[in-house]
Amino acid sequence: MLETLEQYDQSLFLWLNSCHSEILDFIMWQVSGKLQWVPLYLILLYLLYKKYGRSIWVIIIGAAAAVTLADQISVQLFKDVFERWRPCHNLDLKELVHTVNGKCGARFGFVSSHAANSFATASFIGLLLNKKILKYLLLWAILVAYSRVYLGVHYPGDIIGGAILGTAIGFFIYKGVGLGLKRINHV
Repeated sequence: MLETLEQYDQSLFLWLNSCHSEILDFIMWQVSGKLQWVPLYLILLYLLYKKYGRSIWVIIIGAAAAVTLADQISVQLFKDVFERWRPCHNLDLKELVHTVNGKCGARFGFVSSHAANSFATASFIGLLLNKKILKYLLLWAILVAYSRVYLGVHYPGDIIGGAILGTAIGFFIYKGVGLGLKRINHV
């Protein structure tokens, strides 16, 4: 059963990764970057400040906790434990994988830290703001996660695992921050 899932994952990866062009190479490289998203983070920070005012510091701590947990758990409890080779490091697939700018990343890829981090951010902040923004942030997280498959550094299964992990972390931090905000506002 596990072998069958792995074969489906590799087949889906090869199909998705084969759909590339020069313009998409550039776009997906940008989508996968970190600094490119600073304007989005600043807009979200502004919206959070408008809604929560001086309590924003609790939300900033919560966001930092969500991303830190997603990032560290994805590496320490998944990548370092499962040791699943990234597609661009998999000797059976390496020659079939389209990468961009010769970048492959570290050896192991399950689960995707990019997916975990973006889904933790999207779910945490989206739940704090409103359902419409949550929907757009989840679309952003999906785009970031897909860019990792496009760039040849993650299988779809890595992305799904990262998305589940990140969403769960974002939700639990949201619940914790909600309790903190209630305490602060009732003091």
